[in-house]
Amino acid sequence: MALGKARLAAAGAAVVAVGFVGVVTLGTYAASGAPERSGELSLSSGTVPAQYRQQIQKWGSYCPEISAPLLAAQLYQESGFDPSAKSPVGAQGLAQFMPGTWDSSGVDGDGDGRRDVWNPLDAIASAAAYDCALAKDVARVPGDRQANMLAAYNAGPYAVISHQGVPPYKETQGYVKSIQALAKSFTAPPNPGVQLALSKEAAGAIYFAQSKLGIDYMWGGTGQTWEDGRFDCSGLTQAAFRAVGIELPRVANDQWYSGPHPSRDQLRPGDLVFFANDLEDPRTIHHVGIYVGGGYMIDAPHTGAKVRYDTINQRDYIGATRVTPDGAAALPTRNKNDGTITASQRPAKS
Repeated sequence: MALGKARLAAAGAAVVAVGFVGVVTLGTYAASGAPERSGELSLSSGTVPAQYRQQIQKWGSYCPEISAPLLAAQLYQESGFDPSAKSPVGAQGLAQFMPGTWDSSGVDGDGDGRRDVWNPLDAIASAAAYDCALAKDVARVPGDRQANMLAAYNAGPYAVISHQGVPPYKETQGYVKSIQALAKSFTAPPNPGVQLALSKEAAGAIYFAQSKLGIDYMWGGTGQTWEDGRFDCSGLTQAAFRAVGIELPRVANDQWYSGPHPSRDQLRPGDLVFFANDLEDPRTIHHVGIYVGGGYMIDAPHTGAKVRYDTINQRDYIGATRVTPDGAAALPTRNKNDGTITASQRPAKS
């Protein structure tokens, strides 16, 4: 739903005229609507494919040490919600079970009488059951029970028991931290009230994006010298946050998971705003911009266009992400050759 040229130009001019402080103030007032109600550990809307949401929410309460957002974070890091994923070392399916582990720990999640590692409903149930079995194994270890469970997932129960807590392994400590941070991206936002503060990172990202207004769009562009400083949509947002010390993934549907998801009436400047072909499936996200307040974003829209102000009032708007340093750092990496998700701290499941 595009604005008329005159209206869009006027809107852009108004934002430029009031300057950066005015944009921030405008955005703050725009974020002051009634907050969305949601359960504390419910899945945030649009963070998992709709066909898996009920199963993840159900099995996320299988034991006290897990939650639906935590389970979703593990599944996303394992496979990017791809039920046909297969790793180079032979891990299979949505939850990336090794065949031997599946034989001993697989669960019939949909009640069809079969345990199928390629069936996403079985994989979700099995991931939860596997987590909870590990939690039981290390139940007598002092400290944070969830952290101990995640450490056992990565390093094995014996390591957690022998060290009486998360073992001093860099990989294991990184895995525990990244999954707990990533889980926040999948958690429905609490009632935050009116948020008046704007982070220095958000302010810096907007400043960077404003400095690129009028630059030509380039498919795959990340602003490099050999690209004549041009961007595509996710290249612009990646560069904007890199300028303030936050490294985002390259593609938009991975950037979606770099922090919690404010509802439409909780938006504030600096939030990333996303657009998808299927509003029930975040894997179909195709566009991203940086919210600047008053219903507008800065984005690099498409071939033939320039970096500009655009309205977010479009039918394919799926939601927003409030980028956090911890959230961005927790994200797995995407294989540049085949697009598959590969966790930097791959847990051992053998």
